[in-house]
Order: sequence, then structure tokens, then C-alpha cells
Amino acid sequence: MSRPSLSLLLLPALGAAQTETKPPALTFDEYRPKSTLVVPQNPKTRAKFPFVDVHGHPRGMSSNERIDQLTKEMDALNMRLMVNLDGRQGDALKSTVARLRAKAPDRFVVFANLDFANIDDPQWSAKAAAQLEQDVKNGASGLKIYKNLGMDLKDTKGQRIKVDDPRFDPVWAMAGRMKIPVLIHTAEPAPFFQPYDKNNERYLELTEIPSRRRPPDRYPSWETIIGEQHRVFRKHSKTNFINAHLGWYGNNLGELGRLMDEMPNMYTEIGAVLAELGRQPRFARKWFIRYQDRVMFGKDTYAPTEYHAYFRVLETGDEYFDYYRRRHAFWQMYGMDLPDEVLKKLYYKNAARIIPGINLANFEK
Repeated sequence: MSRPSLSLLLLPALGAAQTETKPPALTFDEYRPKSTLVVPQNPKTRAKFPFVDVHGHPRGMSSNERIDQLTKEMDALNMRLMVNLDGRQGDALKSTVARLRAKAPDRFVVFANLDFANIDDPQWSAKAAAQLEQDVKNGASGLKIYKNLGMDLKDTKGQRIKVDDPRFDPVWAMAGRMKIPVLIHTAEPAPFFQPYDKNNERYLELTEIPSRRRPPDRYPSWETIIGEQHRVFRKHSKTNFINAHLGWYGNNLGELGRLMDEMPNMYTEIGAVLAELGRQPRFARKWFIRYQDRVMFGKDTYAPTEYHAYFRVLETGDEYFDYYRRRHAFWQMYGMDLPDEVLKKLYYKNAARIIPGINLANFEK
């Protein structure tokens, strides 16, 4: 008869001596493992080249103290200029432009906004176009369209106003005649419109902020709204559009490239979509090189330390590092290590080419 191995004889005794410890019950949000991976680290707190943030929403710009504080923070980041997208229109815009030019010359440009009041008035289109023309004469360098158009903006009958509503045609045409770009934010990430369930990639964000869910009984599909936007671009081919947030195609750069090939008047920027780029560094790098003349730097919400992640993804070849907001990315980031010339175009050259009021010489001193 064969004798059992020593390991088998020890099993009962070992099992009796061990106390089973159940893991604590954790929610997905609570699970935050600490990586044991050791790789080279090259964190960045300042951009390699001076840059323009084309998607800025600075607050408190009526205060000289706030402007001073903001420009100091910009200097630390190497941000040479910020586009203030919240200029409004009329006297408010004129006052903002004058204040910024006097207090911080060459550090800000201002975009106008539309006033949707009385949009059902038959004269609204002509008045809006005329107001934009006057705003440009008063110093506006572009027009910003917020995401309420196509989603929540309604007429007096309670009907959703589509992005390609013909009432806006004179406005888009005026922007083209005045040679200013339209930075347009349309819809939101596609998962916001998809079923809120275990398969939704933005489940954590939609759990933390339920108001971001876009159920079909309240909103049209993502494809419907985005399609309206693209029809505007095609129809107004003489107007330059900056499609905010990579047009919400950061997770499908191949399709974004196809659209940009089709519509040469469509530019884009990277505000609030860094997490998409940081998880596909090799393909994203090739994409940025191919479309290097069409992409600009943008951040959206202003928080100085969050820019650091942008610099690291864009400038380094670092692997497996943290993003700054987990609800946007529960995955890790990887750097694209973009070539210097591509970085310069992304950071300032492309913006200086299509946005009036940006002096290229201020970036190449």
C-alpha cells in the first residue's frame, strides 16, 4: 500500500489552524486597489510649450483680483492664453472684452453667446445674426453654443429645438462671413443615452450624478442629436466649427477621422475627454499625427492641478498612471509621447490660425 505524501497529511492540521477571513463588502466605487507596478514616472506640472485653452469657463472675471490670480495660475501651467467662452452678448460682452484687454492684454479672448429669448419671433434669426456681427465688432473672437441646443432648449409650444433648426442658418452664415469659429457642444457621451445597467461604461458617473442620465422618454437618441450637428457642418461649409469634446467620438477615433475627412470645416478639441485618449495611446498617437492640423487643446472645467494629467498623457510615454476623476475613467492612463511639432500645433498653432485675436508671436518668443 502506498503511503500518503507529507503535504496531504498536513492538510487537515493546516486547515484547522487557519481562520477564514471574509473580504469586506465593497461597492465598485469603494474598491481602489493600490498598484504594485513599478515603472518610470515622469509627472508634469507645466506644459512643454506655451498653450491656448480653447475651452475655458473662468469664473469671477468681473473682479480684478480674480483676474490677477488666474493669470498667475496660468503662468505656472505655461498657459499663454485662455478662451473665455462665456462672453454673452451686447453690452455685457463689450464690457468683458474691455476689462480683460485693459487688465490682462493678450491673455484672453472672448466668445459671444446667443440669446434664445423670443426665439419664436419671426425676426429672431435676423436679430441674432445682427447681434453677432456687432459682438464681433465689439471684440468677440468666436461664438460658443452650449449643449442645451438640441437637448433641452424648447420653443413656446414645448417642442425641442433641433441643432439644425433653420432659424440658426443666418447665425452660422454670419460667423462664416465674419471669419470667426463656432465652438459647439452638442449632446453628451453616448453612454448617457444608453441603458443604465451593468453594461454601461459610465455606470459609476450615472450613479453619482443621476441627472446626467438621458432616458429615451425624455430625450432623442444620441445618434439623432449628433446627426443634426453634422448636417449643420455640411450645410455651412464656409464656416469653421470647433466640435467640442472630440465630438464625443474619443472612443471611436477612426469614425471621427472619417467625419473630419468628409467635413474639412470641422475642427475639434480635447476638453473633458482625456480619459479616452489615455487608454489607447498607440492608436491615438497615430491619429493625432494624421490630424495634427485640426485638433486644439481644451480643458473645459477650470482646475489647475487637473491640467497635469493632460500634459503627461500628451507629452510622455509613461505607463499606467492615475487619471484625476474616477467616474470618468476607472482605468489607468498611458502617455502618447507626441512629437514636438504636433504638440505645438495642438497647444497653440491651430488655435492661432482660426481664432482671431491670438498673436502667434506671443508663443514663439
